[in-house]
Amino acid sequence: MPPYTLHDPLWLLALAVFPLVLWLRGRRAVPVLLVPFAAAWHRPSLAASSRWPAGLAVAGLVLLVIALARPQRIEDKREVHSQGYDLMLAIDLSGSMLAEDYEKNGEAINRLQAIKPVIQAFIDKRPSDRIGIVVFSGRAYTLAPLTFDHDWLARQVSRLKIGLIEDGTAIGDGLGIALTRLEQAAREQGAQRKGAFVVLLTDGANNRGSLAPAQATQIAKSRGIPVYTMGAGRDGLVPFPVFDQNGNRMGTRRIVADLDSNALINISQTTGGQYYRIDDTKAIESAFKSIDRTQKIEFQSKSYLLTTELFTWFAAPGLACLLLAALLIRARRPSMSAPPFSS
Repeated sequence: MPPYTLHDPLWLLALAVFPLVLWLRGRRAVPVLLVPFAAAWHRPSLAASSRWPAGLAVAGLVLLVIALARPQRIEDKREVHSQGYDLMLAIDLSGSMLAEDYEKNGEAINRLQAIKPVIQAFIDKRPSDRIGIVVFSGRAYTLAPLTFDHDWLARQVSRLKIGLIEDGTAIGDGLGIALTRLEQAAREQGAQRKGAFVVLLTDGANNRGSLAPAQATQIAKSRGIPVYTMGAGRDGLVPFPVFDQNGNRMGTRRIVADLDSNALINISQTTGGQYYRIDDTKAIESAFKSIDRTQKIEFQSKSYLLTTELFTWFAAPGLACLLLAALLIRARRPSMSAPPFSS
């Protein structure tokens, strides 16, 4: 026999109100319209046999409440298993990300605009993975914990802009918080974290923060979490926008790029990851292939399948009972209102 359940069982609490309403109405000298046709049910001229309308109306209301609770028949109940990875993206939002050393459709774009498609690729092309985001500049913050809700992640990424955090480049702090978000005892075997990765996207050298990149790297290594580093920006002098005190752009100047490729290479090699430059068109595909060579972890979630809604079985009879009660009351009214017979 298939199991049954209620999708919204709290509606059943309304059934407890009916006895209270009937009790209160029995104590009142003049009935009030608390429920449909209640005044007619309590006319003194109605005999005991006229309780049918009241009974039908109450039965109809009870059936409608049950329908609102949405009874369901579960045809199949199973546990769904999927395999994937836990990925934390650590994204640099420092002021140097405003440098406009990339082009798109012939127009100059800044580094944040250049790495957003990279971030979006992780979100769109890895539907089986749980993905979280840490953003950092002078400080590091968690934008999103690990989640399967990739549409929500994409909306958060679209809102990213430079200036949300005090300026600086705290790579160590960003990496450290990303590693903290990957701490899950259920996914650990010994001291090693299974199926977890950090993707670090930055354009500069570390110059802020309380945790040095070397310290964060050793933490990642000790826990067996590979860090894939992606460097944004060109080498040498790069164009950088100049703004006035009101945030209006005044022009462009040249600054020296400070991407520390050697430090990023060291982070990736020490932890078992790889280093990529964002201007390499095959960087994303190479990173995906490298991650997919690692053993996946299994996610488990309970799921109800082939569920049949049964509310119509209660809603239709309930409405029929209310309609029949209304018709019975209407049929009795003329005889009650006619004048006494006289010869």
